[in-house]
Amino acid sequence: RFARSRAGALADRGYGDDAIRADLERRGIEPETIAAAIEELEPERERAAAVVTRRGGSLATARYLARRGFHEDVVEAAMAAGGTDAPRALR
Repeated sequence: RFARSRAGALADRGYGDDAIRADLERRGIEPETIAAAIEELEPERERAAAVVTRRGGSLATARYLARRGFHEDVVEAAMAAGGTDAPRALR
């Protein structure tokens, strides 16, 4: 129950799956429990797309998503859907 609650709280605060996974691992949660908790969240791509919609498709938004633990492929897809290829500048 704790893992689901913590994962949901972090997702609500704008964190991606990688950051959520790292947080739960630091807290000693078993990998299977972490995977189940993340599986119950809104898909990471949808969360990233919402951030791009809210903040715009700028390089700053791509960097923000990367810092918040969104996977590189998810950042690229969200930015492309927002009409920019800003993540390429992160490399």
